[in-house]
Amino acid sequence: QVQLVESGGGSVQPGESLTLSCVASGGDSLDGYAVGWFRQAPGKDREGVSCLSSTDMVTFSANSVKGRFTMSRGDDRNLVTLRMNSLNPEETGVYYCATDLDGDIVTDDGDPGCSPSEFGTWGQGTLVVGSG
Repeated sequence: QVQLVESGGGSVQPGESLTLSCVASGGDSLDGYAVGWFRQAPGKDREGVSCLSSTDMVTFSANSVKGRFTMSRGDDRNLVTLRMNSLNPEETGVYYCATDLDGDIVTDDGDPGCSPSEFGTWGQGTLVVGSG
């Protein structure tokens, strides 16, 4: 089972950018996995921010982050990043990456989805604090 390690969190001012990284430790590859980034704000449930199918052909972004957040896989295939632009204080939370061995992020209604319940392996999370 792949182990995930997130990094890159920190404190940002409104409008600033941050890039989070998720690495599969021990030389494991993320090939074959759907991968997602999730956020858990204080006192709230964990929610999907951005998800990517194993083929990279199907993507999902939450409406609130479309046009600002970009999720990518690294060339070495054991890295996934989340570039977050124009952050606002409401996006404070712990950001987690997770994998789904199924590889597919299409929901039963035929649309891409990013539900935490579909992902089985999680990292420890990295904290992003939007001040201001």
